[in-house]
Amino acid sequence: MATRQQVADRAGVSVAVVSYVLNNRKLVKEETRQKVLEAVRELGYRPNLVARSLKTKKSNQIAVLVRFLGNPFEAGILLAIESTAKASGYFVFFQTYEEAQEEQLKELFMGRVDGIILLGQFLSSETLDYFISRGIPIVSITRPYTELDDRDMDIRSQWIDIDWHGAMRELVQHLRQQGHERIAIMADSAGIHHYEWRFRACIKALNSEGLRFEPADRLNGGGRFEQAYAELAQRLSLIGSVKKLPFTALICANDLMAAGSLAACRDHGIAVPEQLTIAGCEDILMSAQTNPPLTVLRYPRPEAAEAATRHLLELMEGKNSCSSSTSLKAELVVRGSTAP
Repeated sequence: MATRQQVADRAGVSVAVVSYVLNNRKLVKEETRQKVLEAVRELGYRPNLVARSLKTKKSNQIAVLVRFLGNPFEAGILLAIESTAKASGYFVFFQTYEEAQEEQLKELFMGRVDGIILLGQFLSSETLDYFISRGIPIVSITRPYTELDDRDMDIRSQWIDIDWHGAMRELVQHLRQQGHERIAIMADSAGIHHYEWRFRACIKALNSEGLRFEPADRLNGGGRFEQAYAELAQRLSLIGSVKKLPFTALICANDLMAAGSLAACRDHGIAVPEQLTIAGCEDILMSAQTNPPLTVLRYPRPEAAEAATRHLLELMEGKNSCSSSTSLKAELVVRGSTAP
């Protein structure tokens, strides 16, 4: 088993520098940090977590709450979280979040984790207070939904997400250039998670472009392929013809719903994009493989995961006590589902 001294020798640095890197302290140049991490990977070095835990009173574990492990969007983020956390000597375990079981999180996590990452959830104020008052910081990847507006954002909610207002406006402008004047949105009718921000940002983008949005133009895909398929298939069955749809384009708040909508069109003989244009919001692997390939807003998942994990580690080390939320830039990737 490799030692910390061997890592230092391989990287050409002191043992102290190796410790700084493994503890995520910002006292080391980025070039040196990368050399140390490369030596860690090459030697297969693993810190003595038991000894560290006894010394620091920390568990060296991070919990990640996920909504749906079957969503490739979340799976891609989890891999990047795990890689970043491991490089700093932390283990990660995943827990599917259910709102009805929120109270049980206190018993499950207390004394077992040093920090929590959310993937699309919004914890109650009581639960936030409980963990934060006990020194367990929380960071969210995707902006959690609250009833508060931008000015009254809960200062305890620290998040990493993309600039949805700017991204949605770019997508809406693209669709309008294709000749679309009536655009529907598929999200989740519950309105209690990160899809709500995407929905609201899309509404704002439509308004900015002078396009109207009717309540009937909101479809409930529930964030899932199957539900999205059923929702659009039902609409198509009821009207009997795509010509009777009030909209000509559909923006889906995630790519699973966009793929489900494509499948519904295929099974009902609807040509995409000639008769109905469809776009997604993440760029998961399958999005480039559908028929036709999906136009999407590409979410920078590795960057978001690494930024959130490093921010959480800083909070756990007491290096960043103030609220800090970050907006990243999405990329519009135009494919066949909007451009024949």
